[in-house]
Amino acid sequence: MQHQHNLFTTMRSLNLAEGCKGTQVYAPPPPPPPQQPGNNATGGVGDKFLQHLQDHLRVNSIRSKSSRTYPQANVVVSPESLLPFGLPLTDLLEPRIDPSLKFPDLVDQMAQVYRRIDNCDQSERSGAYLEQCAVFKGLSDPKLFRRSLRSSRQHAIDVHAKVVLSSWLRFERREDELIGTTSMDCCGRILECPKATLVSGYDPDTVYDPCLCSGASSDVQECSTSEEALDYDMSFCIGDEEVRCVRYKIASLSRPFKAMLYGGFNEMKRGTINFTHNGISVEGMRAAEIFSRTNRLDNFPPHVVLELLKLANRFCCDEMKSSCDEHLAHLVGTLDEAMLLIEYGLEESAYLLVAACLQVFLRELPSSMHNPNVIKIFCSVEGRGRLASLGHASFKLYFFLSQIAMEDDMKSNTTVMILERLVECAVESWEKQLACHQLGVVMLERKEYKDAQRWFNTAVEAGHLYSLVGVARSKFKRDHRYSAYKIINSLISDHVPTGWMHQERSLYCSGKEKLLDLDTATELDPTLTFPYKFRAVALVEENQFGAAISELNKILGFKASPDCLEMRAWISIGKEDYEGALKDIRALLTLEPNFMMFNGKIHADHMVELLRPLAQQRSQADCWMQLFDHWSTVDDIGSLAVVHDMLANDPGNSLLRFRQSLLLLRLNCQKAAMRCLRLARNHSKLKHERLVYEGWILYDTGHREEALAKAEESISTQRSFEAFFLKAYALADSTLDPKSAEYVIQLLGEALRCPSDALRKGQALNNLGSVYVDCEKLDLAGDCYTNALNIKHTRAHQGLARVYHLKNQRKAAYDEMTKLIEKAQNNASAYEKRSEYCDREMAQSDLSLATQLDPLRTYPYRYRAAVLMDDHKENEAIEELSRAISFKPDLQLLHLRAAFYDSMGEGASAIKDCEAALCIDPGHTDTLELYHKAREANTTDQK
Repeated sequence: MQHQHNLFTTMRSLNLAEGCKGTQVYAPPPPPPPQQPGNNATGGVGDKFLQHLQDHLRVNSIRSKSSRTYPQANVVVSPESLLPFGLPLTDLLEPRIDPSLKFPDLVDQMAQVYRRIDNCDQSERSGAYLEQCAVFKGLSDPKLFRRSLRSSRQHAIDVHAKVVLSSWLRFERREDELIGTTSMDCCGRILECPKATLVSGYDPDTVYDPCLCSGASSDVQECSTSEEALDYDMSFCIGDEEVRCVRYKIASLSRPFKAMLYGGFNEMKRGTINFTHNGISVEGMRAAEIFSRTNRLDNFPPHVVLELLKLANRFCCDEMKSSCDEHLAHLVGTLDEAMLLIEYGLEESAYLLVAACLQVFLRELPSSMHNPNVIKIFCSVEGRGRLASLGHASFKLYFFLSQIAMEDDMKSNTTVMILERLVECAVESWEKQLACHQLGVVMLERKEYKDAQRWFNTAVEAGHLYSLVGVARSKFKRDHRYSAYKIINSLISDHVPTGWMHQERSLYCSGKEKLLDLDTATELDPTLTFPYKFRAVALVEENQFGAAISELNKILGFKASPDCLEMRAWISIGKEDYEGALKDIRALLTLEPNFMMFNGKIHADHMVELLRPLAQQRSQADCWMQLFDHWSTVDDIGSLAVVHDMLANDPGNSLLRFRQSLLLLRLNCQKAAMRCLRLARNHSKLKHERLVYEGWILYDTGHREEALAKAEESISTQRSFEAFFLKAYALADSTLDPKSAEYVIQLLGEALRCPSDALRKGQALNNLGSVYVDCEKLDLAGDCYTNALNIKHTRAHQGLARVYHLKNQRKAAYDEMTKLIEKAQNNASAYEKRSEYCDREMAQSDLSLATQLDPLRTYPYRYRAAVLMDDHKENEAIEELSRAISFKPDLQLLHLRAAFYDSMGEGASAIKDCEAALCIDPGHTDTLELYHKAREANTTDQK
């Protein structure tokens, strides 16, 4: 590599931790229960689901110790000094418009995407998966988007598509955050391998092969042809020097050379041809002569290969051009090299060379986005035109760039230019919808309302109804309030109403009408944050601070939303609850380290510094005890705040970073969790710890075997709790046979014998109890759970309740879950689990509470729907499922509704729900069976 660097320099001169994992946090969703014949005489679908729809939720860990604090410092401060911009006002609140695609009927859209993927040719499949990416981008689960992105890359055929999608996958992982890696590393993943991207074609058998980086061959054949043995019969004269050649070898390079040397021109009769004014040096011509005999470029420096590329273009030497292009492409590895070579590539139409340079630019994002030369290539009309001439300007390229640009700076000129190029590249309907909608969102943020309205209108004309929200908002900003109201009112009248429709209409109403729309929005979609924030601020304006906090607690109980944490902190300051405000801001900074508060005016870090003297001061030891207490009571936001406080005093503590990652995954904040996990790895000073953290990163990104290998390597370096726990966990995530279960038990036993704190020991005991339950060793399981409870591992109540239930002690199981409900702050899952241990009426009550506390939990909807179906209330059962599906298109919900539709003889609806479910998981066996059955029945009915 050093040699290569020197060659490029010459060319320029020529002006050419420790920790534990919670089972519930990291475990995949439980598989659907096996379908067994029901005992009920009716044998109805609802009855079957009612009997077998029991989610055996894995047990999560909670740790607890008492906490003590120092007395609060006697500091006098006025709320005004902490709130220089005052308290929030309802008149200034409005929800942001989602820049992603959004649909009135998401299920129908997902079904359409599935059909397209299922029916298209191989050459179109990558593009179909990219459309699926665009649909999933607007959903809350990032794993769906990344899975579709992998599929799009897997089915890519041309080099350009591979380069873009591989770089996008790499960007999603942000593996460059690991110390010791570079942007061009792929860590053995062939779909992200920078060398594999430069090979055209699709071969499904190579998708799971080792990447070219790990298996690259250095087989270089030596050319032993001596000059004495060659029949040189002509020379090219360049200046005062001659380059001897074999006439027929040079003629074989291209038709122009053949015509010149054998086609009756004067050169045919000459032994020496003057080549001085053809733009090639003596060194370059000698290289051309050698290539004419050997077809190899191995020993030529880059500047000579560039000369050959130029010569190949001038004289149409296709084979030599292709070889030069490929050779130079594999030399590009740094941003400087890419910047230097892309101009040559564009000038000489070198497709692979330009692809390799683009790949470096893309894999250096987002930092390369601030390089003016890169911006010129990507953003300018001229730059896009030059890329397009070589097949390197595509919708997928600018789709990728637009996501990064909007994340980096929504209002920048760079973002606008990239989106304008995206619009120019849009061909298909969904592409035009997305490009124009995103441009409308950006123009709205820039307060260029006429342009925003124009782009939103264009998106609507392309078929994106959600862009009507943008049209209305643009009109509203231009003081056309009634016109905006009419637009959204018509949308609600013409389609099945959704939460976002009523939320938008509320902006253009006042008084009771506004509040009614906001309440309806929450009822239809409880995940929308704006209605909670508006109601809270309205209460603040009535001086009801406690009620305002309670309103925000409703959504923060199931969704760790940064904007709601900010709002609660803002109101807490006004209430002079500085401890509560500081807790929320610390948790907020864990989610988004660069968050700007008070409408983007003050950095959240600054607010921490202002509030810290006003809160109780704690030593690091006291913080540990407080962390145990929060963990034990399932107060994840409180736990995040404590860890953030501790990291301020000990920023290099890998164990604390690891705690953060676990908590964030528990709160379903995957992106932030992975960032913390990588920081834990980077800050760890011990090799065996780094290996464990790398193993968790691999496991959490779907690379189970690689994770196990990291655990093995860590154990071979040093036996530790973390390594044994990782290995046991990774092995236990699939169905265990008796032999495997015994091995996992052995590994957890080894972990417990290693040094660990109460938090980790409680988790290991909890997991061990779960494995014993699966092996039907209930007494041993009960002992594990009891021991875990003795060290304040509160969630072991759930495991112990399961043991009682399996021993037919339902009352004891119910009481055990009641203990958990009483101790846990976030207890929706506990209510849900307790419902399994009581009669139907009490179960309905518990599940109603679970839905109220966390409307994202799907089991209560499925249970209630099954009860209704069993009572022959088919329409009510469908409505119950539809209510949840409208804001959470969950696989199990869709499958169950499809089964209900099928039992009711509504084949078309069953098929559509199956297709939407298969869009989420194309390999879901039960849905596939139901899908084929419904299609066959539908075909028969049509005949």
